[in-house]
Amino acid sequence: MLNLVIFGAPGSGKGTQSEVLIEQFGFDHISTGDLLRAEIKQGSELGKSAKSYIDAGQLVPDSLIIGMIEKVLQERQPKKGLILDGFPRTVAQAEALDALYAKHGTAVHAVLDLQVAEDELIQRLLKRGEESGRSDDNLETIQKRLAVYHAQTAPIAEHYAKKGVHHAIEGSGAIADITARIAKVVNALN
Repeated sequence: MLNLVIFGAPGSGKGTQSEVLIEQFGFDHISTGDLLRAEIKQGSELGKSAKSYIDAGQLVPDSLIIGMIEKVLQERQPKKGLILDGFPRTVAQAEALDALYAKHGTAVHAVLDLQVAEDELIQRLLKRGEESGRSDDNLETIQKRLAVYHAQTAPIAEHYAKKGVHHAIEGSGAIADITARIAKVVNALN
């Protein structure tokens, strides 16, 4: 099984490329946002606990997110591979993920870092906001999200570079071209 983390700033194309990888390689996919919503909807103990943090306006603790990921690993038992999208977002989360995988006798095999120029990210997100009506895709919020990404999430690249599993992927251009760059890395790992 190949464990991938699709990584990049907001607007870098993580969701789009995750969908293509799922279709092309048959990988399983975990979006932590989707997991949270599903656990809350099911009313599971993890979901109830997560909801209490969300309702109080707080971030869901890393331990709960890791617990949800572990539950998915146990229930789905992905065979070909697993793509994590939206997690980890901090070095502490990356370390917790590494520990979880080690507990299950595996590891993160590749971090696919979609690298896109800041001005292009802003334009992509503004366009997405116009097309989808997403309220968080306005200039002020986008700039805040990018600042948080650079401060908290970008250091994950160095964490995984030290482990030799970080792969910088040019994230600009046609979707098919970006997919081809990713596929080259994934095929080399298989």
